[in-house]
Amino acid sequence: MEFLEQLEAAVAKVGERVGPSVVRIGKGFGRGNGVVTAGGQVLTNAHNLRGPETTVTFADGRVAVGTAAGVDLDGDLAVLTVDTGDAPAIPWEPGSAAAGGSAVFAVAATVGGGRRVTFGTVSAVGRAFRGPRGWRIGGSVEHTAPLGRGSSGSPIVDGNGGFLGINTNRLGDGFYLALPADAELKRRVDALARGEAPARPRLGVALAPPRAARELRRAVGLPDRDGLLIRGVEDDSPADRAGLKKGDLIVEAAGRSLATPDDLFDALENVSADGSLVLKVVRGTGDREVRVAFGGGRVEGSA
Repeated sequence: MEFLEQLEAAVAKVGERVGPSVVRIGKGFGRGNGVVTAGGQVLTNAHNLRGPETTVTFADGRVAVGTAAGVDLDGDLAVLTVDTGDAPAIPWEPGSAAAGGSAVFAVAATVGGGRRVTFGTVSAVGRAFRGPRGWRIGGSVEHTAPLGRGSSGSPIVDGNGGFLGINTNRLGDGFYLALPADAELKRRVDALARGEAPARPRLGVALAPPRAARELRRAVGLPDRDGLLIRGVEDDSPADRAGLKKGDLIVEAAGRSLATPDDLFDALENVSADGSLVLKVVRGTGDREVRVAFGGGRVEGSA
């Protein structure tokens, strides 16, 4: 009974301290949550936005329109500029970190204007998942504090209400992933608040899964090769300008063999936004080397 009483007290304390900092993003049932990180500033997931402006509903029922100051689609983060009124910023000490086995609380704003506070533990750290455009996001915190749908962008906190992470991805089976609220996240949030969105190079291709790639090559009588099969090329993308075509098999990037899409993303991470990347491509049965030059605007797509 003593443990349950302590847990009840902790849930009440966290809800009282953190609840006013949590907001809903979007109208009606909304699309997600966000958290006030500074006066006039709300942090949320990029996948919660549908345009440069969105409705923000605060814990006291006040509704305001937020404008995207900076959006990182590949990292699934966005910072909104909005009149936060009396809503306090969440307590954030970037030196704090969630450790495996530690207790955490998830705090989410609900559709009816209330808040949901749940308890769980950190089940793993250093987990990775794919963002909205396929980039791998690493270093996340896996936890078991239950979350309702539309809770992405809400915070996980410690027993004192200290910010430990922003809920971003649902694994299913009762597990959730949060981006850790560490010094790196603080740096990224500050940059987005200044309008400094990161520019990552993109090929502009859609890729078939490796297994499907092998089956497609067999179906047309071509020998098996490890690599990534291009199933689509965006018009006027770096891949298009370099001459890559649907049906090409990318087998190497910067001299390293490719077996999974993550291998290609790893190679792209080492290229500057206006740099270039040398690919080895199989077209039919012949190998060729292609240099892809990056720069200019980015187009939404798969890789």
